Amino acid sequence: MKALILAAGLGTRLRPHTENIPKPLFTIAGRPLLDIIISNLIHAGCEAIIVNTHHLYQKIESYLANQSYAIPVMTRHEPEILGTGGAIRNVADFWDNTPFMVINSDIVTDIDLKRVYEFHLNHPHPATLVLHNDPEFNTVSVDENGFVQNFDHRIPLNESPLTGTCGSKRSGAAEIKRLTFTGIQVLNPEVLESIPDTVFSSIIDCYKNLISLNIKICAFISKGYYWKDLGTPERYKQAIYENMAPEAFKRAFPEWINKKISRITLSGDGSDRRWYRITDGSRSLVAADHGIRRDDSTCETDAFVAIGRHLRAKGISVPKIYLSDSISGYVFMEDLGDINFQTLVLRTENHNKIISYYKSLIESLGELSLNGSDGFDPAWTYQTAFYSTDLILEKECRYFVDAFLKGCLDRDIRFEDLEGEFRSLADRTLEFSVNGFMHRDMQSRNIMVKNHRFYFIDFQGGRLGPIQYDLASLLIDPYVKLPRSIQDTLLEFSVETLSPKIGVDPHNFLYCYKHCAITRNLQILGAFGFLSRIKKKTNFEKYIPTSVRSLKHNLFNLENTELTGLKAIVEKL
Repeated sequence: MKALILAAGLGTRLRPHTENIPKPLFTIAGRPLLDIIISNLIHAGCEAIIVNTHHLYQKIESYLANQSYAIPVMTRHEPEILGTGGAIRNVADFWDNTPFMVINSDIVTDIDLKRVYEFHLNHPHPATLVLHNDPEFNTVSVDENGFVQNFDHRIPLNESPLTGTCGSKRSGAAEIKRLTFTGIQVLNPEVLESIPDTVFSSIIDCYKNLISLNIKICAFISKGYYWKDLGTPERYKQAIYENMAPEAFKRAFPEWINKKISRITLSGDGSDRRWYRITDGSRSLVAADHGIRRDDSTCETDAFVAIGRHLRAKGISVPKIYLSDSISGYVFMEDLGDINFQTLVLRTENHNKIISYYKSLIESLGELSLNGSDGFDPAWTYQTAFYSTDLILEKECRYFVDAFLKGCLDRDIRFEDLEGEFRSLADRTLEFSVNGFMHRDMQSRNIMVKNHRFYFIDFQGGRLGPIQYDLASLLIDPYVKLPRSIQDTLLEFSVETLSPKIGVDPHNFLYCYKHCAITRNLQILGAFGFLSRIKKKTNFEKYIPTSVRSLKHNLFNLENTELTGLKAIVEKL
């Protein structure tokens, strides 16, 4: 058996995601669809494969050139797309005198291809189409003997029940009359004569013509198999979940036997990610959907997985990642429960107990900062590799002006009016920086509490930078509103705890901390302005007053000559 994989399509329904990634290279659990199909064909006994290409053909050809398959796998580029029929005819020189298989590259299925091919060999008709019951696409009518009648859902169905497949009686199929063409087909070589040469054509039109000439087209009806067309983002995401969730369970719980699993949507955060709890009733995992990637650059999913696995290997308490897929954006990980540090602190009335929690957390934060930087690869980051002057100016200072002062408060203030002071702030923030791993969103909602242990989550924005930044982020966190006296106590503890470990002068450590507290405060207010006004997540508005008070305090704790223009603006808020 030889086979053609149809891979020339434009992926129109998947745009804009297919503008830089061809659909055949979309992945399931990290494996490209093209690779999965090739492997299935080899397993079915295929002896040679040809792949037609057009859209982003260089990427498909480059991928195949780097693989080592047990059989020949070649490509045939179509400068102008030829359609499904034209593609089959265009590789006429590849076929021999035996039946051949043609299969779409944008499906995921466990249909037994060897059984399909053997089915075709056992009947005298020129083509076999594999059909599946998918109500969304059921357009192919099949008669009571299992022969394809037409491809138009507008034509009324024959009243006769479907009782057989190509003339042989088949029980259990009577309820199905109209089915979906799976994109899997087996053809005899003589069918090539019915396909126009060197022009665009559809193989369906060829089949319609054969049917009009009373030539039988057989249906192989897929029952008990899985099949999904991945033509749209929604169907691709559904296929990801249906295929990866059971596999993630097997990796997390080796004794797990296939059970029914369900998906519960969890409340999200400030990002556009979607969160789910996947459960079989007694055990559970958490899945994060970061969104389908659009290009080849490092994306949020890549950073989350690489950084998460690095931190885990360094002994840092982060969720274990069991399975991920970079293109779909899905990550399946350990379920840490529903209690975060914010909930713990707000439930605790005893201030000494709160201080005790924070001291333990600050010690863990020191390990995250120092151990996390050991062997950290800046290439893992998807925003910037380092906390730099440019980042402070654009992602914190300008963000504060544009998203909060202008976007949220409608103040007529320009970034350029304060740029000189912002540059001074950035320089002073980095002057005595003690670089380590920097989480950059170290706040109480990004710390989970499970079995009296603290776990850091949402580390995908991590990079190298001042460890003082995460400490400041933790202490000025508006979600818990730590009293100033407790902040001061914890800051003193942090200096005493961390300074000896990192060999830094406590005065210099505090100098950097004070300026990091301001840059973080600017970022927080920018984020709250953006989320409440642009994203319409108005639940963040209630935290703005606390953040403004914090910014005022931190600004006016500086020397009188520092940031006078910014102070004048903030004082009026």
